[in-house]
Amino acid sequence: MAAAEGMIAQPNELLSKTEPVDELLTATTQNEEQDSYCDDEPVLEININNVVCSFNTRCHLNLRRIALEGSNVEFKKENGMCNMKIRSPKVTASIWSSGKITCTGATSEEDSKIAGRRVARRLQQLGFNVRFTNFRVVNVLGTCSLPFGIKITLFSRRYTQQASYEPELHPGVTYRIKEPKATLKIFSTGSITVTAPSVYNVQCAIEHIYPLVCEFKAEGEVDRKTLLAEKKYLQNQGLANPNKIQRSVAVNDEEEGMDSDEDESFDSDASHD
Repeated sequence: MAAAEGMIAQPNELLSKTEPVDELLTATTQNEEQDSYCDDEPVLEININNVVCSFNTRCHLNLRRIALEGSNVEFKKENGMCNMKIRSPKVTASIWSSGKITCTGATSEEDSKIAGRRVARRLQQLGFNVRFTNFRVVNVLGTCSLPFGIKITLFSRRYTQQASYEPELHPGVTYRIKEPKATLKIFSTGSITVTAPSVYNVQCAIEHIYPLVCEFKAEGEVDRKTLLAEKKYLQNQGLANPNKIQRSVAVNDEEEGMDSDEDESFDSDASHD
């Protein structure tokens, strides 16, 4: 989970805004206007729902043997891989015979690396000559709920180069940022989902989009069709309870990795399953 005040977002941390007294005494009219604007900005909470990472063991893995001798393992013969579940952090590892492994379900980059090492340790305990190499965070999914609704039709018309809106296909606006790389789904209720290569990119994306959507605030009640479409999308994404989606939105004027090249063995590591 991550929190932000104004447009500064950092994971697992709430920042409070303070200013030196001498600055306040000598502030110009322009600074006073900026301070007033910042004071009106709400505290934004960014939830990191999923961190996907990958690494390589640099050895061939016998999937049938892993399924028979390992714990919490499911063999997917038709897909040529098996799934191994880790309780803490709560992660599912997809294992291929080539030695490539991807882990999904972590809520931080640190937890994803811990989970990856624990998967590697389990495989070593089964007798495989495992190395923990080429670890990297592949994808991060974050969500944020703004304290106001958004006129997404007008928003998409303003930012035609970055935004695309096809209500018959998707209930939200797709907004792409080139640098730092991120893709956002913006909904009329004020909910935003962000897909990016890192947690940092997710934070930067929210900081980037907030002042843009502020120009298209909406008030009122959302129509049932729009709300159901958004709830269905969030449910399909496996995100937080969609029943908590804010209802105070308007329908006026709209139709609605961390990279690593380390090569580690586990001779002295403790097992943490």
